[in-house]
Amino acid sequence: MKLTLYTDYSLRVLMYLGLRDAEERVQIDEIAGFYSISKNHLTKVVHHLAKLGYIKTLRGRGGGIMLNYKPEALNIGEVVRSTEDNFHMAECFNAENNQCVLTPVCSLRFVLNDALKAYLEVLDNYTLEDILPNGIPG
Repeated sequence: MKLTLYTDYSLRVLMYLGLRDAEERVQIDEIAGFYSISKNHLTKVVHHLAKLGYIKTLRGRGGGIMLNYKPEALNIGEVVRSTEDNFHMAECFNAENNQCVLTPVCSLRFVLNDALKAYLEVLDNYTLEDILPNGIPG
């Protein structure tokens, strides 16, 4: 399974913030520059992460973004579930648009569903702290 760029960017933002002091405010420009990511894309990601409660945003002079949780309290599986738009590994996963003629007799979707469950269960075993690189970027 391949994560969307949106989820990839979300994890990168959280990792970047996870390496900072708890109260250190970081600018979106700084993160965008470090990862060579479009500031516009990153702004959307940061807005969504704030709506989900993973990060805090402070506007104005001296503003910025910071984690809303300690890295050891932020579960990677939860973040992935919150930022991925769907987990349709095959056409039959999307009940609304499933055109596959094999669906009534095919067992592949059950196998893929088991694989998806296992994938998410593995991610559930990790926190942000577990995936932080050694050393502070930038």
